[in-house]
Amino acid sequence: MHVVFLPKFALLACWMHELSELLNVEFYGEWLGLVAEFTTKSLLSWQWASNSVYYLLSLWSRLVTSVPYLKGDTPSLLDETVPKITEGFITSRINSVQASFADNSPDPDNPLENAESLQDQLESLPYLCRFKYESCSLFIINIMEPLLQAYTARSRLPASGDAAELSVIEGQIAWMVHIIAAILKIRQTVGCSQDSQELFDAELAARVLQLINITDTGVHAQRYQEISKQRLDRAILIFVQNFRRSYVGDQAMHASKLYARLSELLGLTDHLVLLNVIVGKIATNLKCYAECEDVIDHTLSLFLELASGSYMTGKLLLKLESTKFIIANHSRENFPFLEEYRCVRSRTNFYYILGCLVFMEDGPVKFRSFMEPLLQVAVNLEASADAAFRTDVVKYAFTGLMRDLRGIAMATNSRRTYGLLFDWLYPSRMPLLLRAISLLTDEPEVTTPLLKFMSEFVLNKAQRLTFDSSSPNGILLFREISKLIVAYGSRILLLPNGTNIYRSKYKGIWISLTVLSRALCGNYVNFGVFELYGDRALADALDISLKMTLSIPLSDILTFKKLSKAYYGYMEVLFNNHITINSVLNLDTSTFVHIVTSLESGLKGLDTGISTQCASAIDSLAAFYFNNITAGDNPPSPAALNLARHIGELPSLFPQILKSLFEIIIFEDAGNQWSLSRPILSLIMISEQMFSDLRAQILASQPIDQQQRLSQCFDKLMTDVTRSLEPKNRDRFTQNLTTFRHDFRAK
Repeated sequence: MHVVFLPKFALLACWMHELSELLNVEFYGEWLGLVAEFTTKSLLSWQWASNSVYYLLSLWSRLVTSVPYLKGDTPSLLDETVPKITEGFITSRINSVQASFADNSPDPDNPLENAESLQDQLESLPYLCRFKYESCSLFIINIMEPLLQAYTARSRLPASGDAAELSVIEGQIAWMVHIIAAILKIRQTVGCSQDSQELFDAELAARVLQLINITDTGVHAQRYQEISKQRLDRAILIFVQNFRRSYVGDQAMHASKLYARLSELLGLTDHLVLLNVIVGKIATNLKCYAECEDVIDHTLSLFLELASGSYMTGKLLLKLESTKFIIANHSRENFPFLEEYRCVRSRTNFYYILGCLVFMEDGPVKFRSFMEPLLQVAVNLEASADAAFRTDVVKYAFTGLMRDLRGIAMATNSRRTYGLLFDWLYPSRMPLLLRAISLLTDEPEVTTPLLKFMSEFVLNKAQRLTFDSSSPNGILLFREISKLIVAYGSRILLLPNGTNIYRSKYKGIWISLTVLSRALCGNYVNFGVFELYGDRALADALDISLKMTLSIPLSDILTFKKLSKAYYGYMEVLFNNHITINSVLNLDTSTFVHIVTSLESGLKGLDTGISTQCASAIDSLAAFYFNNITAGDNPPSPAALNLARHIGELPSLFPQILKSLFEIIIFEDAGNQWSLSRPILSLIMISEQMFSDLRAQILASQPIDQQQRLSQCFDKLMTDVTRSLEPKNRDRFTQNLTTFRHDFRAK
């Protein structure tokens, strides 16, 4: 039995057997020894067997987790074997760092730089470590202590020392921190009591928490540009994330033994003191890693997890001096990454986190104080001449302001918090936005952040845009939206197509459509007011938005996914909510047909969400025709007359759409059958003759011996369905359509 050459599929086959079954096999001991030998050799040959580590450790973790379910007295032999495997893995990771620097050829697939590879290697390790946790933790501590001593000693030496040696030490410590982080991620009590587990966790955690104080002192505080230092700080952030989930905040009350031991070792008496250490590290990273986007993103991810956790954790954060410093000093002078272009996307996340924290406290005074640095930026921009807006300094300041405001807007989740931001922005700051989009329409690096901010600002999530019944704010906000959309659209349409048309035009257009769609369906504007008082804000916004959509070939709309979603989302809102006053029905017939045909193309696409939006838009159009023309008693409105004219000039339009809908229902596995049933009924109600013709056409395309059965399916489709579009009638038809589809497809 040559287990030494056991391939992956054979190892996987072994998993199919319970450990209790394996113990009954005569050569179990020999098999276990050979697998252990094979594992040890593979770990030592880490250069060539790195892909096998995941499968090997998974096998051992499967065996270990089966131990509690063993019955009988037959020894599993794992007590002696597993610790050796665990120690072999840890030792091999330490040696891999030394070897990679020794031959000056670091592996481009280094797990310390490859999150996916690192996850694979460490996924099963915690179960092995906790199997014999006391001996394993002691082994880890015996490796960590000399490394920490060496690293501490190097912090006191001049920066001109042996950089390669220091990089090796940082790489080895990074591996140990990742291993400890993986262990603390999983709290398993097999093999030792809960109290003992907490004590061992405290011993391991103390070494990493001690490391936090060392990494940012002495010579190490000058090494933020070094790759090995960045790897180490990423490892520390992952450790903090896992440790926090297990022992900080709401979990702290169940970890008295751990905090008692941490108090003895480091003076960390409770989770509040520990939280201050964590936030202090977050602040240091944000201050010092100005040019490392990866570390900034990891740091903000941890900060967000703390700020958006439980309400109590957020309140605790606000008590910390480190948090107070960040909130009170969120300028580029204190956090240079805000000035770095490569970290520009991180600004939104940073201000979203700060917004979450600021909005936990009531009162506009603290909010205005927090907004003071942003107000100063806005005032300086407003004082800039038009020509200055073309300079890089002004453009970067403006785009930064938009990204910051977008983050704060994302954090407003209530009427109160949204009101604070709205009052800060309107009316004083809105002219600045209009001025920027008018002057820099051809600069997508400026218009994109501006439009994305507005897209967030007009979104009525959690009913945050709820104004008093006597307040005109909803109407005033839409007027500002209209000004921005018209200013952007009227200018972007005049610009020539660049080499990258998506970046130069399409991206801004789809974000504009998203802004308008969200405003139109936000339920905070009475749009009838505009027509009543002769205000063209709504009409102008709809006109320019339609012109922007018509400027894009349908093939491009279907090609670019984000553009496609925005276009069809806009069309759904337009047809559902504004068909009586929108500009679509006022278009010439060829343009109207182009738009409706684009909806049919969306129906046939693979995206279920887009297909649903198209079905909803077509249903609204067909229902409008039925209610106002087919079954209408009153004289038709101008919009209804326009629709009748379009259909009269192209009578095949509705039959073609109905045919496409039936083909999807019958021949495709559509996941949105309920949505598709709505326009089918509306179209059938328009003309029974149209439905009869389509029925005959479909039946004629089927085998002769099946036509009678399929004809009966069509008869059942309209059973108990009346000539109306009432909700109950629609539901009855949907049920019939489900039966029809099942019976029609039956063989």
